[in-house]
Formats: sequence, C-alpha cells, structure tokens
Amino acid sequence: MFAKSKKVLSSSRLSRSFGFAWAGILYTWNHEPNFRIELVVGILAFVTALWLKVSPLPILLMAALVLSLEILNSAIEALVDLASPDIHPLAKIAKDAAAGAVFLASIMALLIGLWWMGPVLLKKLGF
Repeated sequence: MFAKSKKVLSSSRLSRSFGFAWAGILYTWNHEPNFRIELVVGILAFVTALWLKVSPLPILLMAALVLSLEILNSAIEALVDLASPDIHPLAKIAKDAAAGAVFLASIMALLIGLWWMGPVLLKKLGF
C-alpha cells in the first residue's frame, strides 16, 4: 500500500525527528501542570529507591509509562480540540478516556512503588 522509502536515515533527518519529539515534550511541560507534578513525583520515587538501596528499575519504568501517557493525553486533547472545537459528547469521551489511561497508570505506579519499596521503607523507619 505504501511505497517503502529507500532513503537511509540521515543524521539531519534523525536530528529533526528528535527535535520534533523534544518539542512535544516541551509543549507538555509548558502547558500541562500534571506532567510537571508527575515528573517531580517520579524523581522523588527514584531518589527514594536509591536511598533505600533497591533497584530503581520498576520505578523508572512506571514513571516513563505515566509521563508517556500524559504526553499522549495532551496530543489527544489537542487533536480533539482541532477536530471538534464545539462541545460534543464523543469529544468528551475521547478526552476522558485519555485522562483515564493516565490516571490508571498513576494508580498502578503508586501500587507498584508501595509493593516494591514499602517493606524496605517500613524496615528502615523501624516498623
């Protein structure tokens, strides 16, 4: 269906692609307060894992998931606003579902963080 490009990925194309990706991250940082909150919470969880001397890998993976979904949520919101500037029930469903994905991942990140670090933290605190 689509013709395959025979072009090799040049460094300038790669650089532009990274630039576009970085622009999306910066847009989300500048326009979505929840992204900033989620990033700070992720950093605090990462530092806590290091302090507790447990592997930070599950924390990093869950933080990456939550932040990635927040960026996708921002993209979906922008696309819905473009396609349906007026209030529409289907636009609401799309926005709510995208927000729900971020919320669900955030809850799972919290539960995984508690499961992963909770026992070590309680022991370190003397409980």
